[in-house]
Amino acid sequence: MDLPFKRLRPEGSLPSAQHSGDAGLDLRAAIDATVKPGERVMVQTGVAVAIPDGHAGLVLPRSGLATTHGLTLSNSPGLIDAGYRGEVICSVVNLDRDE
Repeated sequence: MDLPFKRLRPEGSLPSAQHSGDAGLDLRAAIDATVKPGERVMVQTGVAVAIPDGHAGLVLPRSGLATTHGLTLSNSPGLIDAGYRGEVICSVVNLDRDE
């Protein structure tokens, strides 16, 4: 399935697969953000996507970020409906007790 992504700002990186055979694409933050322990931050990606009708996009946390830094998504999985055309923004929470 072809997904048309649109870069909304220069800092935005278009999602891409890191390895052949990957089931999903890696989405990157378009901003520098510090998420302190127990804090939740809305992280802008700088991209939008046109999900085809009858489909949905899912934003899933990376296991490495969770195990190494305590970072995950507060609404995992994040749902992108087919009709949404705005910027993909992720609600990131830090579950670590220490910084």
